[in-house]
Amino acid sequence: MILIQNGQVLRPDGSFVQATDVLVKGTRIEAVGPALDGGESCRTIDATGCYVIPGLIDAHCHLGMWESMIGFEGSDGNEKSDPVTPQLRAIDAINPMDITFKEAREAGVTCVATGPGSANVIGGQFAAIKTCGHRIDDMVLKAPLAMKCAFGKNPKEAYNSQSKAPQTRMAIASVFREVMLKAQRYRDKLEAAGEDVSKRPDYDMKSEALLPVLRGELPIKAHAHRADDIFTVLRLAREFGLRLTLDHATEGHLIADVLAAEHVPCIVGPSFGHRGKYELKHKSFKTPAILSEAGVKVAITTDSPVTPLQYLPLMAGLAVKEGLSISEAMKAITIAPAEILGISDRVGSLEAGKDADAVVMKGHPLEVMSTVQHVLINGEDVVA
Repeated sequence: MILIQNGQVLRPDGSFVQATDVLVKGTRIEAVGPALDGGESCRTIDATGCYVIPGLIDAHCHLGMWESMIGFEGSDGNEKSDPVTPQLRAIDAINPMDITFKEAREAGVTCVATGPGSANVIGGQFAAIKTCGHRIDDMVLKAPLAMKCAFGKNPKEAYNSQSKAPQTRMAIASVFREVMLKAQRYRDKLEAAGEDVSKRPDYDMKSEALLPVLRGELPIKAHAHRADDIFTVLRLAREFGLRLTLDHATEGHLIADVLAAEHVPCIVGPSFGHRGKYELKHKSFKTPAILSEAGVKVAITTDSPVTPLQYLPLMAGLAVKEGLSISEAMKAITIAPAEILGISDRVGSLEAGKDADAVVMKGHPLEVMSTVQHVLINGEDVVA
Protein backbone atom coordinates (compact mmCIF):
# COMPACT_ATOMS: atom_id res chain seq x y z
CA MET A 1 0.00 0.00 0.00
CA ILE A 2 1.00 3.62 -0.55
CA LEU A 3 -0.16 6.57 1.55
CA ILE A 4 0.16 10.03 0.03
CA GLN A 5 0.01 12.12 3.16
CA ASN A 6 -0.97 15.67 4.06
CA GLY A 7 -1.28 17.19 0.57
CA GLN A 8 -3.59 19.73 -1.04
CA VAL A 9 -5.85 17.29 -2.87
CA LEU A 10 -7.88 18.17 -5.96
CA ARG A 11 -11.59 17.50 -5.65
CA PRO A 12 -13.71 16.50 -8.68
CA ASP A 13 -15.22 20.02 -8.70
CA GLY A 14 -11.81 21.55 -9.39
CA SER A 15 -11.18 22.91 -5.91
CA PHE A 16 -8.44 21.85 -3.49
CA VAL A 17 -8.84 20.57 0.05
CA GLN A 18 -6.01 21.02 2.54
CA ALA A 19 -4.23 18.42 4.69
CA THR A 20 -5.73 15.39 2.98
CA ASP A 21 -4.42 11.88 2.36
CA VAL A 22 -4.81 9.46 -0.54
CA LEU A 23 -4.50 5.77 0.31
CA VAL A 24 -3.61 3.40 -2.54
CA LYS A 25 -4.06 -0.35 -2.36
CA GLY A 26 -2.76 -2.30 -5.33
CA THR A 27 -3.92 -0.65 -8.54
CA ARG A 28 -6.85 1.25 -7.01
CA ILE A 29 -7.52 4.14 -4.67
CA GLU A 30 -8.66 2.76 -1.33
CA ALA A 31 -9.67 6.03 0.36
CA VAL A 32 -9.31 9.82 0.28
CA GLY A 33 -9.58 11.89 3.45
CA PRO A 34 -7.78 13.32 6.47
CA ALA A 35 -5.56 11.29 8.79
CA LEU A 36 -5.74 7.96 6.96
CA ASP A 37 -3.78 4.97 8.27
CA GLY A 38 -2.26 2.44 5.91
CA GLY A 39 -0.65 0.27 8.57
CA GLU A 40 2.96 -0.41 9.43
CA SER A 41 3.90 -1.93 6.06
CA CYS A 42 2.49 1.00 4.08
CA ARG A 43 4.91 3.17 2.11
CA THR A 44 4.39 6.87 2.90
CA ILE A 45 4.86 9.79 0.50
CA ASP A 46 5.02 13.05 2.39
CA ALA A 47 3.03 15.58 0.35
CA THR A 48 3.22 18.41 2.87
CA GLY A 49 3.28 21.68 0.98
CA CYS A 50 2.52 19.87 -2.31
CA TYR A 51 -0.51 19.52 -4.55
CA VAL A 52 -1.96 16.07 -5.15
CA ILE A 53 -3.99 15.70 -8.32
CA PRO A 54 -5.35 12.87 -10.44
CA GLY A 55 -3.24 11.85 -13.41
CA LEU A 56 -3.70 14.37 -16.21
CA ILE A 57 -5.68 13.34 -19.30
CA ASP A 58 -5.41 14.57 -22.89
CA ALA A 59 -8.63 13.75 -24.72
CA HIS A 60 -7.20 14.14 -28.24
CA CYS A 61 -3.65 13.40 -29.32
CA HIS A 62 -1.61 11.10 -31.51
CA LEU A 63 0.81 9.70 -28.95
CA GLY A 64 2.82 6.84 -30.41
CA MET A 65 1.36 7.36 -33.89
CA TRP A 66 4.05 9.81 -35.02
CA GLU A 67 7.29 8.78 -33.38
CA SER A 68 9.97 11.29 -32.49
CA MET A 69 12.88 12.06 -34.78
CA ILE A 70 12.56 9.32 -37.40
CA GLY A 71 10.26 10.75 -40.10
CA PHE A 72 8.38 8.43 -42.47
CA GLU A 73 9.38 5.21 -40.72
CA GLY A 74 7.57 6.34 -37.57
CA SER A 75 4.71 8.16 -39.29
CA ASP A 76 1.69 5.88 -38.88
CA GLY A 77 -1.20 8.24 -38.21
CA ASN A 78 -2.64 8.91 -41.68
CA GLU A 79 -3.43 6.13 -44.18
CA LYS A 80 -3.76 8.33 -47.25
CA SER A 81 -4.57 5.58 -49.75
CA ASP A 82 -8.30 5.78 -49.02
CA PRO A 83 -10.41 8.61 -47.51
CA VAL A 84 -12.62 6.09 -45.67
CA THR A 85 -10.81 3.76 -43.27
CA PRO A 86 -13.04 3.04 -40.24
CA GLN A 87 -11.53 -0.45 -39.93
CA LEU A 88 -8.13 0.90 -38.88
CA ARG A 89 -7.22 0.64 -35.19
CA ALA A 90 -4.81 2.91 -33.37
CA ILE A 91 -3.54 0.06 -31.21
CA ASP A 92 -2.02 -1.55 -34.31
CA ALA A 93 0.28 1.46 -34.82
CA ILE A 94 1.15 2.83 -31.38
CA ASN A 95 4.76 2.44 -30.28
CA PRO A 96 4.79 2.75 -26.47
CA MET A 97 8.59 2.74 -26.41
CA ASP A 98 8.79 6.12 -28.11
CA ILE A 99 10.41 8.78 -25.89
CA THR A 100 7.23 10.87 -25.89
CA PHE A 101 5.59 8.39 -23.49
CA LYS A 102 8.35 8.96 -20.94
CA GLU A 103 8.08 12.73 -21.35
CA ALA A 104 4.31 12.59 -20.92
CA ARG A 105 4.24 10.53 -17.73
CA GLU A 106 7.11 12.47 -16.17
CA ALA A 107 4.94 15.58 -16.55
CA GLY A 108 1.98 13.87 -14.89
CA VAL A 109 0.01 12.92 -18.01
CA THR A 110 -1.11 9.39 -17.21
CA CYS A 111 -3.90 8.73 -19.71
CA VAL A 112 -4.60 9.87 -23.28
CA ALA A 113 -6.98 9.35 -26.15
CA THR A 114 -4.77 8.64 -29.14
CA GLY A 115 -5.45 7.65 -32.69
CA PRO A 116 -5.42 8.48 -36.40
CA GLY A 117 -4.85 11.93 -37.82
CA SER A 118 -7.16 14.07 -39.91
CA ALA A 119 -6.26 13.26 -43.53
CA ASN A 120 -9.28 11.00 -43.99
CA VAL A 121 -13.00 11.71 -43.80
CA ILE A 122 -13.21 8.64 -41.57
CA GLY A 123 -9.78 7.80 -40.26
CA GLY A 124 -10.22 4.91 -37.85
CA GLN A 125 -10.57 3.96 -34.21
CA PHE A 126 -9.10 5.91 -31.29
CA ALA A 127 -8.05 4.22 -28.05
CA ALA A 128 -7.73 5.39 -24.44
CA ILE A 129 -4.41 4.23 -23.05
CA LYS A 130 -2.18 4.71 -20.02
CA THR A 131 1.22 6.27 -20.67
CA CYS A 132 3.28 3.62 -18.89
CA GLY A 133 4.18 0.22 -20.31
CA HIS A 134 5.98 -1.60 -23.10
CA ARG A 135 3.16 -3.60 -24.71
CA ILE A 136 0.17 -1.61 -25.91
CA ASP A 137 -2.24 -4.46 -25.18
CA ASP A 138 -1.47 -4.07 -21.47
CA MET A 139 -1.88 -0.28 -21.55
CA VAL A 140 -5.35 -0.03 -23.06
CA LEU A 141 -8.06 1.47 -20.91
CA LYS A 142 -10.70 1.41 -23.65
CA ALA A 143 -10.48 0.40 -27.31
CA PRO A 144 -12.20 1.19 -29.51
CA LEU A 145 -12.91 4.52 -27.85
CA ALA A 146 -14.24 6.64 -30.71
CA MET A 147 -14.33 6.83 -34.50
CA LYS A 148 -12.13 9.60 -35.88
CA CYS A 149 -13.67 11.78 -38.59
CA ALA A 150 -12.34 14.97 -40.17
CA PHE A 151 -13.87 17.98 -41.88
CA GLY A 152 -12.44 21.03 -43.59
CA LYS A 153 -8.99 21.66 -45.01
CA ASN A 154 -7.12 18.50 -44.08
CA PRO A 155 -9.08 15.89 -46.10
CA LYS A 156 -9.39 18.38 -48.97
CA GLU A 157 -5.64 18.88 -49.06
CA ALA A 158 -4.76 15.19 -48.68
CA TYR A 159 -6.86 14.07 -51.64
CA ASN A 160 -6.55 17.11 -53.88
CA SER A 161 -2.89 16.17 -54.27
CA GLN A 162 -4.07 12.76 -55.55
CA SER A 163 -6.71 14.27 -57.87
CA LYS A 164 -9.46 12.26 -56.19
CA ALA A 165 -12.42 12.97 -53.92
CA PRO A 166 -12.86 14.69 -51.59
CA GLN A 167 -11.52 17.97 -52.88
CA THR A 168 -14.37 20.15 -51.56
CA ARG A 169 -16.38 20.44 -48.36
CA MET A 170 -19.38 19.19 -50.33
CA ALA A 171 -17.49 16.02 -51.19
CA ILE A 172 -16.37 15.47 -47.59
CA ALA A 173 -20.01 15.48 -46.43
CA SER A 174 -21.04 13.34 -49.38
CA VAL A 175 -18.35 10.75 -48.73
CA PHE A 176 -19.41 10.61 -45.07
CA ARG A 177 -23.09 10.18 -45.99
CA GLU A 178 -22.35 7.50 -48.56
CA VAL A 179 -20.38 5.30 -46.19
CA MET A 180 -22.89 5.73 -43.36
CA LEU A 181 -25.82 4.90 -45.64
CA LYS A 182 -23.94 1.83 -46.85
CA ALA A 183 -23.35 0.77 -43.26
CA GLN A 184 -27.04 1.28 -42.48
CA ARG A 185 -28.04 -1.01 -45.38
CA TYR A 186 -25.49 -3.58 -44.24
CA ARG A 187 -26.93 -3.42 -40.71
CA ASP A 188 -30.49 -3.80 -41.98
CA LYS A 189 -29.58 -6.88 -44.04
CA LEU A 190 -27.84 -8.46 -41.06
CA GLU A 191 -30.87 -7.83 -38.86
CA ALA A 192 -33.27 -9.19 -41.48
CA ALA A 193 -31.18 -12.34 -41.90
CA GLY A 194 -31.20 -13.08 -38.19
CA GLU A 195 -29.71 -16.52 -37.54
CA ASP A 196 -29.98 -17.55 -41.19
CA VAL A 197 -26.36 -17.38 -42.29
CA SER A 198 -27.28 -17.94 -45.95
CA LYS A 199 -29.16 -14.62 -46.04
CA ARG A 200 -26.44 -12.51 -44.48
CA PRO A 201 -24.64 -9.99 -46.73
CA ASP A 202 -21.04 -10.56 -47.73
CA TYR A 203 -18.67 -9.50 -44.98
CA ASP A 204 -17.77 -5.80 -45.25
CA MET A 205 -15.00 -4.79 -42.85
CA LYS A 206 -15.69 -1.05 -43.14
CA SER A 207 -19.40 -1.40 -42.50
CA GLU A 208 -18.75 -3.79 -39.62
CA ALA A 209 -16.50 -1.19 -38.01
CA LEU A 210 -19.26 1.41 -38.29
CA LEU A 211 -22.01 -0.69 -36.69
CA PRO A 212 -21.10 0.42 -33.13
CA VAL A 213 -21.23 4.02 -34.38
CA LEU A 214 -24.73 3.55 -35.78
CA ARG A 215 -25.84 1.84 -32.56
CA GLY A 216 -24.63 4.80 -30.52
CA GLU A 217 -22.05 2.70 -28.71
CA LEU A 218 -19.12 4.56 -30.24
CA PRO A 219 -19.07 8.35 -30.73
CA ILE A 220 -17.58 10.05 -33.74
CA LYS A 221 -14.55 12.10 -32.82
CA ALA A 222 -14.95 14.99 -35.22
CA HIS A 223 -11.98 17.14 -36.25
CA ALA A 224 -13.42 20.58 -37.08
CA HIS A 225 -11.94 24.06 -36.74
CA ARG A 226 -14.25 26.45 -38.59
CA ALA A 227 -17.79 27.24 -37.50
CA ASP A 228 -19.25 26.15 -40.85
CA ASP A 229 -17.49 22.78 -40.56
CA ILE A 230 -18.78 22.42 -37.03
CA PHE A 231 -22.31 22.96 -38.30
CA THR A 232 -21.75 20.28 -40.96
CA VAL A 233 -20.69 17.86 -38.23
CA LEU A 234 -23.85 18.64 -36.24
CA ARG A 235 -26.01 18.22 -39.35
CA LEU A 236 -24.54 14.82 -40.18
CA ALA A 237 -24.71 13.62 -36.59
CA ARG A 238 -28.37 14.57 -36.49
CA GLU A 239 -29.10 12.83 -39.82
CA PHE A 240 -27.71 9.52 -38.60
CA GLY A 241 -28.46 9.81 -34.88
CA LEU A 242 -24.78 9.75 -33.92
CA ARG A 243 -23.05 10.59 -30.66
CA LEU A 244 -20.12 12.95 -31.05
CA THR A 245 -17.33 14.94 -29.52
CA LEU A 246 -16.13 18.09 -31.22
CA ASP A 247 -12.34 18.10 -31.42
CA HIS A 248 -10.33 21.34 -31.85
CA ALA A 249 -13.39 23.63 -32.00
CA THR A 250 -11.15 26.56 -32.90
CA GLU A 251 -14.14 28.76 -33.78
CA GLY A 252 -16.33 27.22 -31.08
CA HIS A 253 -16.37 30.50 -29.17
CA LEU A 254 -18.14 32.13 -32.14
CA ILE A 255 -21.08 29.72 -31.79
CA ALA A 256 -20.87 28.89 -28.08
CA ASP A 257 -24.62 29.35 -27.55
CA VAL A 258 -25.43 26.74 -30.20
CA LEU A 259 -22.95 24.21 -28.84
CA ALA A 260 -24.32 24.69 -25.34
CA ALA A 261 -27.92 24.32 -26.51
CA GLU A 262 -27.08 21.11 -28.37
CA HIS A 263 -24.98 19.73 -25.47
CA VAL A 264 -21.88 19.16 -27.60
CA PRO A 265 -18.70 18.53 -25.57
CA CYS A 266 -15.63 20.30 -26.94
CA ILE A 267 -12.00 19.21 -26.81
CA VAL A 268 -10.30 22.53 -27.45
CA GLY A 269 -6.85 23.08 -28.94
CA PRO A 270 -4.08 23.11 -29.76
CA SER A 271 -4.21 26.82 -28.98
CA PHE A 272 -0.46 27.37 -28.70
CA GLY A 273 1.87 28.54 -31.46
CA HIS A 274 1.68 29.67 -35.04
CA ARG A 275 -1.53 29.93 -37.11
CA GLY A 276 -0.39 27.51 -39.78
CA LYS A 277 -3.55 27.62 -41.89
CA TYR A 278 -6.48 29.91 -42.58
CA GLU A 279 -8.83 27.72 -40.52
CA LEU A 280 -6.93 28.87 -37.43
CA LYS A 281 -7.38 32.61 -37.92
CA HIS A 282 -9.61 32.80 -34.81
CA LYS A 283 -7.36 30.56 -32.68
CA SER A 284 -7.28 31.88 -29.12
CA PHE A 285 -6.77 30.77 -25.54
CA LYS A 286 -10.01 32.66 -24.82
CA THR A 287 -12.05 29.87 -26.44
CA PRO A 288 -12.18 27.51 -23.40
CA ALA A 289 -13.43 30.30 -21.12
CA ILE A 290 -16.15 31.45 -23.54
CA LEU A 291 -17.36 27.90 -24.12
CA SER A 292 -17.27 27.07 -20.40
CA GLU A 293 -19.20 30.20 -19.47
CA ALA A 294 -21.84 29.28 -22.05
CA GLY A 295 -22.31 25.89 -20.37
CA VAL A 296 -20.26 23.67 -22.71
CA LYS A 297 -18.26 20.82 -21.18
CA VAL A 298 -14.65 21.62 -22.13
CA ALA A 299 -11.44 19.62 -22.20
CA ILE A 300 -8.09 21.06 -23.29
CA THR A 301 -5.80 19.26 -25.72
CA THR A 302 -2.23 19.56 -26.91
CA ASP A 303 -3.00 17.59 -30.09
CA SER A 304 0.44 16.07 -29.50
CA PRO A 305 2.78 16.04 -31.37
CA VAL A 306 1.53 19.49 -32.50
CA THR A 307 2.29 20.67 -28.96
CA PRO A 308 4.35 18.24 -26.87
CA LEU A 309 2.13 16.35 -24.47
CA GLN A 310 4.10 17.35 -21.38
CA TYR A 311 2.86 20.92 -21.83
CA LEU A 312 -0.80 20.03 -21.21
CA PRO A 313 -0.86 21.88 -17.82
CA LEU A 314 0.77 24.89 -19.48
CA MET A 315 -2.05 24.98 -22.05
CA ALA A 316 -4.57 24.99 -19.20
CA GLY A 317 -2.63 27.73 -17.44
CA LEU A 318 -2.65 29.93 -20.54
CA ALA A 319 -6.42 29.42 -20.77
CA VAL A 320 -6.68 30.71 -17.18
CA LYS A 321 -4.68 33.77 -18.19
CA GLU A 322 -7.36 34.42 -20.84
CA GLY A 323 -10.36 34.08 -18.53
CA LEU A 324 -10.95 30.42 -17.67
CA SER A 325 -11.34 29.87 -13.92
CA ILE A 326 -8.64 27.84 -12.19
CA SER A 327 -11.18 25.22 -11.11
CA GLU A 328 -12.52 24.81 -14.65
CA ALA A 329 -8.98 24.63 -16.01
CA MET A 330 -8.11 21.83 -13.59
CA LYS A 331 -11.29 20.01 -14.57
CA ALA A 332 -10.43 20.50 -18.27
CA ILE A 333 -7.33 18.30 -17.92
CA THR A 334 -8.70 15.78 -15.40
CA ILE A 335 -12.36 14.91 -14.87
CA ALA A 336 -13.83 16.68 -17.94
CA PRO A 337 -11.83 14.71 -20.51
CA ALA A 338 -12.57 11.53 -18.57
CA GLU A 339 -16.30 12.25 -18.74
CA ILE A 340 -16.19 13.27 -22.40
CA LEU A 341 -14.33 10.07 -23.28
CA GLY A 342 -16.63 7.88 -21.17
CA ILE A 343 -13.89 6.62 -18.86
CA SER A 344 -14.66 8.62 -15.71
CA ASP A 345 -15.51 5.44 -13.81
CA ARG A 346 -11.79 4.65 -13.92
CA VAL A 347 -9.84 7.91 -14.13
CA GLY A 348 -10.08 11.69 -13.88
CA SER A 349 -10.50 12.18 -10.14
CA LEU A 350 -9.11 10.96 -6.84
CA GLU A 351 -11.96 8.84 -5.49
CA ALA A 352 -12.17 5.46 -3.81
CA GLY A 353 -12.42 2.61 -6.30
CA LYS A 354 -10.83 4.43 -9.21
CA ASP A 355 -7.47 3.62 -10.79
CA ALA A 356 -4.57 4.75 -8.65
CA ASP A 357 -3.32 7.41 -11.07
CA ALA A 358 -2.05 10.35 -9.01
CA VAL A 359 0.51 13.14 -9.28
CA VAL A 360 2.34 14.94 -6.46
CA MET A 361 3.56 18.39 -7.50
CA LYS A 362 5.63 21.02 -5.76
CA GLY A 363 3.92 24.23 -6.77
CA HIS A 364 0.49 24.75 -8.32
CA PRO A 365 -0.13 22.38 -11.26
CA LEU A 366 -0.82 25.26 -13.65
CA GLU A 367 2.32 27.22 -12.78
CA VAL A 368 5.17 26.79 -15.24
CA MET A 369 7.82 26.67 -12.48
CA SER A 370 6.13 23.79 -10.63
CA THR A 371 7.84 20.40 -10.52
CA VAL A 372 6.53 16.85 -10.47
CA GLN A 373 7.70 14.84 -7.45
CA HIS A 374 5.80 11.57 -7.91
CA VAL A 375 3.58 10.02 -10.56
CA LEU A 376 1.50 6.95 -9.81
CA ILE A 377 -0.02 4.95 -12.67
CA ASN A 378 -2.11 1.95 -11.64
CA GLY A 379 -0.57 2.26 -8.19
CA GLU A 380 3.03 2.12 -9.37
CA ASP A 381 5.30 5.09 -8.69
CA VAL A 382 6.80 5.63 -12.16
CA VAL A 383 8.49 8.95 -11.35
CA ALA A 384 10.07 9.03 -7.90
